[in-house]
Amino acid sequence: MRVGKKWSINYFWIILFILLTVILFCFDLSAGTTAISFKQVIRLLFGPYQDTGDWYVVNEFRFPRALTALLAGIALSVSGLQMQTVFRNPLAGPYVLGISSGASLGVALVVIGFSSFFMGNIFSISGNWLLILSAWLGSAVVLIVIMAVSLRVRDIMTILILGMMFGSAISAIISILQYFSGESALKAFVIWTMGSVSNVSSKQIWVLFAGIIPGLITALFTLKSSNAVLLGENYARTLGINIKSYRILVFISTSLLTGTITAFCGPIGFIGIAVPHICRMILQTSRQETLFAASIFAGSALMLASDIISQIPGSETILPINAVTSLIGIPVVIWIILRKKKITSL
Repeated sequence: MRVGKKWSINYFWIILFILLTVILFCFDLSAGTTAISFKQVIRLLFGPYQDTGDWYVVNEFRFPRALTALLAGIALSVSGLQMQTVFRNPLAGPYVLGISSGASLGVALVVIGFSSFFMGNIFSISGNWLLILSAWLGSAVVLIVIMAVSLRVRDIMTILILGMMFGSAISAIISILQYFSGESALKAFVIWTMGSVSNVSSKQIWVLFAGIIPGLITALFTLKSSNAVLLGENYARTLGINIKSYRILVFISTSLLTGTITAFCGPIGFIGIAVPHICRMILQTSRQETLFAASIFAGSALMLASDIISQIPGSETILPINAVTSLIGIPVVIWIILRKKKITSL
């Protein structure tokens, strides 16, 4: 009876997260410099085609932005859940393997390095596709290194430490590039590191989908093994789970999710670390299937809320999404930790 009651409570929270995501998605479409009411947004989305300025603004600009925020919340939350599970470390997040640092290095080489030789002409030709490709390639290089290490190293904590060292080394290289960069190139790179969900066009959103969907599908295949790994890798081996194959699948999934979001939106902090914690404390469970579903919708809702706040209603100013996610998320986590006396351990 208690198990059935717990499942009912979990379903209630997941349904609540879904409803909150839908509502915030519609509100995000109404947020911006041009005032469009919530009712008008619903009418534009579900009504007949209207050849108006509002329809163009919503479908060509705000819909891709809101969808990007939703996908970013999903990808980063699932990545964080996987990293906290495989490392059994509550401080692990989607960027712990150095994937974000690799993406940042790729962008730094293009923005700070190559731009000084091409004097910006290359960006006028390629748009932001060059930045996206460079971030993807940087993430892929780090992924290959981490996978090579994981095949030779048995201790998962050693992989965690090496991943952090890779990230620190790459950050040092980026700092050197910044030190010798010009003022305009440095400003462009710093703006990129602040994160944004507004730079993805309606055409690019399909490429963003194509990078995230395989990562989510791969994560689904690891959920059953993750439940066993939480009880210890030795116990998981007794159940016939190949730990090396499991790690590789998790690393590939996390790299696809985190690398794709970083490539399109820049590094976005807090979401990947905090959302799994929030779901774990609210649902009071460590079951991966339940946390996976809850993290998807809680992460997307939180990311949409951050994007709405970043628009600053009534103003033309747009805040960096990184600043908003931190200012919103950190107090929420502190409040939950102080209110919750019993926290489900990993």
